[in-house]
Amino acid sequence: YDVETAVDGADGWNRVRERNFDLVISDVDMPRMTGLEFTKRIRDDQRLRDLPVVIVSYKDRSEDRLRGLEAGANHYLTKASFHDDSFVDVVVSLIGAP
Repeated sequence: YDVETAVDGADGWNRVRERNFDLVISDVDMPRMTGLEFTKRIRDDQRLRDLPVVIVSYKDRSEDRLRGLEAGANHYLTKASFHDDSFVDVVVSLIGAP
């Protein structure tokens, strides 16, 4: 996969509007724009609304997961789940293998 990083949520928002991406991976806690707000903006944008979004966070309460999914994320993963292949499995399920 080709990967591009943004320094914060606002930078990510600017980038997805300037270029075409197959997938967005976002943290919840970011400066200038949270991952939840970033995801909501993607979902509210006519051109971007079908762009898959995965939120990755250290927050692992069911309420946190629900907030991420309600914001429009396709998947909400906790950083603790990275000990197995769950992240790669989610990426492949959304955009296919490299």
